[in-house]
Amino acid sequence: MRVKCVLCDQIDQLADDDPHAKKLRNRPIHTYMCPTCKLRISELTESRIATGNFVFHRSSHLTEKDF
Repeated sequence: MRVKCVLCDQIDQLADDDPHAKKLRNRPIHTYMCPTCKLRISELTESRIATGNFVFHRSSHLTEKDF
């Protein structure tokens, strides 16, 4: 399965029996991010969390209990 990164437009190949490929096929709302972009975003997020100024915005606890 050919997939395209949403950030850098790099085209990659995923195996058809890969669970991530199945998720992308069955749920079109999910998007693909290449490993390079995923690593870059995670490093930037971890550095923002380390500063102490990063705030997680979560929904109310009542709706989270339903799931």
